[in-house]
Amino acid sequence: MSEQEIKVPDLGGADEVEVIEVLVSEGDSVEAEDPILAVESDKASVELPAPAAGKITGISVKVGDKVKEGDVVGTLDASGGGDDDSSDTESADSGDASASAGGDEASNVSEDTKEEAPKPAKSSGGSRKETVKVPSLDGFEDVPVIEINVSEGDTIEAEDPLVTVESDKATMEIPSPFGGKVGKILVSEGDKLSEGDDLLEMTIEEEGAEAGSSEEAEPASKSESKSESRASESSGGESKADAVEPQGSTYEPPSPGAKVHAGPAVRKLARELGADLARVKGSGPRSRILKDDVHAYVKSQLQQVQQGGGVATGSGIPSVKLPDFSQFGDIEREPMSRMMSATATNMQRSWLNVPHVTQFDEADITDMESFRKAQKAAGEKRGVKMTPLPFLLKACAVALAELPQFNVSLDMDKKEVVRKKYIHIGIAVDTPHGLMVPVIRDVDQKGLWELAAESAELAQKARDKQLKPKEMQGACFTITSLGGIGGTAFTPIVNTPEVAILGVSKAAMKPVWDGGDFQPRLMLPLSLSYDHRAVNGADAARFTSVLSQLLSDIRTLLL
Repeated sequence: MSEQEIKVPDLGGADEVEVIEVLVSEGDSVEAEDPILAVESDKASVELPAPAAGKITGISVKVGDKVKEGDVVGTLDASGGGDDDSSDTESADSGDASASAGGDEASNVSEDTKEEAPKPAKSSGGSRKETVKVPSLDGFEDVPVIEINVSEGDTIEAEDPLVTVESDKATMEIPSPFGGKVGKILVSEGDKLSEGDDLLEMTIEEEGAEAGSSEEAEPASKSESKSESRASESSGGESKADAVEPQGSTYEPPSPGAKVHAGPAVRKLARELGADLARVKGSGPRSRILKDDVHAYVKSQLQQVQQGGGVATGSGIPSVKLPDFSQFGDIEREPMSRMMSATATNMQRSWLNVPHVTQFDEADITDMESFRKAQKAAGEKRGVKMTPLPFLLKACAVALAELPQFNVSLDMDKKEVVRKKYIHIGIAVDTPHGLMVPVIRDVDQKGLWELAAESAELAQKARDKQLKPKEMQGACFTITSLGGIGGTAFTPIVNTPEVAILGVSKAAMKPVWDGGDFQPRLMLPLSLSYDHRAVNGADAARFTSVLSQLLSDIRTLLL
């Protein structure tokens, strides 16, 4: 063994730098100049290279440590890496000098798979048990199980649905992360699940294989679709598979401290492409990440952004680098709730994709309020409280019918305008869990009492987290009201793919000139935000003007 220390080289004048990433693990084989650590000074991030080819025998620093020139950060066995690796691994199989004769043939293995392959050793096969846990549920928690799709003893493939759950917004299937045999099912219909909960036990069969093959069994029906690299062994000329087709799928980042299995070259590629390895699903043995996995992940993310399914973080918009707030005083950090995270992503996506303009106006609702308050006794008999919302819903339905350019969505991929023949309106509801938007269907076909009852029922279901997915889908337009809180105006964000949203602020008494004198009138502020690609300014002014006329004289709602 020729072990040598890995020392911090000249840092270009920097005195002390912080370790921001450890790029190798004990036992990794590296080539000369492969990156070992990434450090960051106050001016730049720098990778510290390996002084020679070999095997890492120890790393003596961790993320957050400060190092300077000459510090020892690890040790390297210079006789155990680089080109000798293939002959070493072959000799582990044959146990004699004949392994070295097969070194040239083994060099036919692709570079990607050679560096990712585990230590060759013969396996006797067998099985292992895994407990399948609930993955990320897109911002939801305590989601009820509505159907169990497998039974104990079933043999299933990876990605087969295990259970079906129903959140506040959607019904979704939880897929299997493995192929294998279903053991004990740990949940029942009606149980409520959150990310990380135990779902069921599985037995994953492991085939006996020569060194270099994947340790996880590949179903025979899929073997032909896998891209395999093969090399001949000197002892018997047998071929062996070195890699499987990358999946390129993503998942939520693992819990803090979880280890990402990837070699130095893969980590370097990920840094060059800006890929977060914590989000890449590895297709190698023991879920080790291969170069093909990184390429597939980047490709899928680009496709998702181009199709409007994600927020482009690499589109030239600079990110906000936060200072260390603790230097100013005491702070406390807590993770975002799933709903808050999902809402933030949706709002950012809409703001980045939709050119927003807001039209402001006022409506004289003095007579409307007098009529509404006069219905108090009738409402008590019906068990329904008449609020201003049913009038707003009815007025917006009329305005949408008169100005159908507000009742569209834009398909920018096909360069088409989708015109809707129905009028469904969403109502934003402030709940302890975040903002929810249930949808009232066919508003134009319903009366005020029916709208009052339905809006109250949906609002209560939103607060109780009992909304079904279909009750939050299909809106053409949205109303959001801050009238019960205060304010004079605001600029609501369009709930894309809708093209407009009406914001309502708190009504206030104002002196209004009637042609001969000033009269006290109750004025309701209106804020109409719209997508300027679909709606022009003149149409927006017409829309708020129509609303103002309808709300000022509610008899016109009957026309």
